[in-house]
Amino acid sequence: MVSRRDFIGKSALLAGSLSFLKFSNPLFAETLENRVSKLGGKTPQESATDEDFWSWVRESYTLSPEVINLNAGGVSAQPKVVQDAHIFNYQMCNQGPSYYMWTILDKGREPLRAKLADLAGCDPEEIAINRNATEGLNTIIFGLHLKEGDEVVLNKYDYPHMITAWKQREKRDGIKLNWVDFDLPQENDDAIVKLYADKITSKTKIVHITHVINWVGQIMPARAIADMAHSKGCEVIIDGAHSFNHFDFKIPDTGADYFATSLHKWLGAPFGSGMLYIKKEKIKNIWPLLGNDDAGGSDIRMFEWLGTRSFASEMAIGNAVDFMAGIGIQRKEARLRYLKDYWMNKVKDNPKVKFSTSMNPKYSCGIGAFSIEGWSGSDIFSKLFDTKKLYVTGMVYEKLNCVRVSPNIYNSTWELDRLVDGIIEITKLDPPPPEKKEEKKDDKKK
Repeated sequence: MVSRRDFIGKSALLAGSLSFLKFSNPLFAETLENRVSKLGGKTPQESATDEDFWSWVRESYTLSPEVINLNAGGVSAQPKVVQDAHIFNYQMCNQGPSYYMWTILDKGREPLRAKLADLAGCDPEEIAINRNATEGLNTIIFGLHLKEGDEVVLNKYDYPHMITAWKQREKRDGIKLNWVDFDLPQENDDAIVKLYADKITSKTKIVHITHVINWVGQIMPARAIADMAHSKGCEVIIDGAHSFNHFDFKIPDTGADYFATSLHKWLGAPFGSGMLYIKKEKIKNIWPLLGNDDAGGSDIRMFEWLGTRSFASEMAIGNAVDFMAGIGIQRKEARLRYLKDYWMNKVKDNPKVKFSTSMNPKYSCGIGAFSIEGWSGSDIFSKLFDTKKLYVTGMVYEKLNCVRVSPNIYNSTWELDRLVDGIIEITKLDPPPPEKKEEKKDDKKK
């Protein structure tokens, strides 16, 4: 690898290209560009079935030969070039921590901010780099000026940590929470928007929207809900933990005033990396979660006062952005949707299988959830892992009792054939007694 001094200086000039990859691993960057160029004029949908290309993508990861991970929705594997950058940065920092961390690596935050902003389609001055969506959303939830009697609209299928945060504000400040509820899947924008609109009153200040519902992969009509909410004088928070770099959109497209995501999910950045977006004119309205001298100002950086953090991990985010940008978000979206449809189409006609996820591309992308008559989601999880070494996610929550399958671009069709075989085998078995089994939930952290 090149010297980190050269990297920081040159990457600042190349924030919109494969700058991090070209300076940390130029050979891989060249190979990535060559591989993509060989796809020629193929549309994203045509590229989605090019198994030669996706086999090369798979080889760019360090995957277990013993377990098939179909839970990218919880946390995704990182490409090797991301791992290598993290390890290199980490080892360098240990040679002289205070010097390399604060004098060298920390100077890479502005080029990284510009790179993330380019990916998100917004101004770099609207992006803060943090550790995960939970931290970003809690920053907003606890930083908003809300008083007793103010109301917030949210959904029973929002992420549990966000629900917990809102309930804490309810208990602490006396705000009122108004709950949207529905069955999943949903396939009607107007009906969804109406459910939110019906919960808004003259006292409603905030509408909280989960862009992709983590339990089953339901894509919500975020912009339509946001436009309605804005028309009624409300601000909009969007939980983008499962949408960012999952499919093609820019943050301003959602209508969000506030947006947060975990970069260790679909972007494949180091574990414990995230991003917070606040519309520029709204920054001054949010109290930082961690106090600092800039509170009440308009500098997005006040939300990065975390004290000592992993600079090594943070700077490796750039390699993840470059890797995914090199593949292309439209190509990636098409592949994820192809993988979801691949396994769902093979079991959809089985009378014992029921989907909790829409197959309409407007309402789902890479995530699919299913149930089997007579079986609990936790029992299906256990059986698939015991017999096929498939790591999926049992979802037992509210009205849901299913299994979530969330492959990423490193997963192959033969792994999904193994999933299909496992599902069909279970439908032929008698379900276990519905007792004693502990719910399997491993997607508790962003």
